[in-house]
Amino acid sequence: MMAQPQQGGPDEKEKTTALKDLLSRIDLDELMKKDEPPFEFPDTLEGFEYIFNEKGQLRHIKTGEPFVFNYREDLHRWNQKRYEALGEIITKYVYELLQNECHLKKVTLPVDAIETEPKSFIFISEDALVNPDKLLVLIHGNGVVRAGQWARRLIINEDLDSGTQIPYIKRAIEEGYGVIVLNPNENYIEVEKTKAQVPLSSDISDEPAEKRERKDKIQKETKKRRDFYEKYRNPQKEKETMQIYIRMIQREAEVKNRVTAVALTDSVHNVWHQEVGKTIREWMRENCCNWVSSSEPLDTSVESMLPDCPRVSAGTERHELTSWKSFPSVFKFFNEAVKAKNSLVKPTPTRRSNRIKYEEF
Repeated sequence: MMAQPQQGGPDEKEKTTALKDLLSRIDLDELMKKDEPPFEFPDTLEGFEYIFNEKGQLRHIKTGEPFVFNYREDLHRWNQKRYEALGEIITKYVYELLQNECHLKKVTLPVDAIETEPKSFIFISEDALVNPDKLLVLIHGNGVVRAGQWARRLIINEDLDSGTQIPYIKRAIEEGYGVIVLNPNENYIEVEKTKAQVPLSSDISDEPAEKRERKDKIQKETKKRRDFYEKYRNPQKEKETMQIYIRMIQREAEVKNRVTAVALTDSVHNVWHQEVGKTIREWMRENCCNWVSSSEPLDTSVESMLPDCPRVSAGTERHELTSWKSFPSVFKFFNEAVKAKNSLVKPTPTRRSNRIKYEEF
């Protein structure tokens, strides 16, 4: 039998110790800055040399080609920052479309905010608060998207129709709806931390010294890992910031009394984890429908382990496309709900023969 080399011998340990010593002396922040170009990008579409054509597709001004993510090879983080910078421009561009093309008005929130208070904004149609018949409220998903967007990736790589809420807004206005476009991801402002705002461990405590030292050690290790990740994600960031959240209001009773129907598109909500009460779960079963990503044809019933609300296929397996692909079915669902409410008859969420009987759960 051939002799096997021992694992973890003296030589191996010496190499490991030497490597750790080398890594400890490397300034990761400075190393990354030297390897990467500065994160300095244009602040306009024209500066990026891109424009939206007549089909709402983002194309290069000179070549007519779609957006290229890997603009510089072997610089993934720099390319990602470039993509994010373009995304911020796209956000402002969509805001302009909401105002100029959809004729919506920008409204500051909270409506009673004082001058120094953090603020956000939404977009509303002229009749949004006075329309006696119908009101469509559009809410995007979480992440980097802002008011008027479904998916930044679709806006950049596909077109404005599939990636924005504009087709929903235009059809709603045509059908006599008032419109409100919410902006839930714009729920905080980011400010630079001052020394007084940086949390420090205090020796004034009733805790035993040993327990306090152990807690401080854990906090320092956690901060060290977080700082390491932040240096990797954004090595050129010089200032430490903090988030100040914008005032919010909960109005469960008003929502349940005034909302006729809710269409969800591949929603990842969980009524059990969010500790939603029985009355809300019952309300969701009666008034909501979730168009989920699926290989089944549009509106085909999709079974679920949790009886929160009916689920049907959006006609696509791509999560980001579910809002666009389910577009006609969503408006059909809303129109049926309005008719049913006016005739005091409960609507059926979709056309399907094998609907799950949620009342049996």
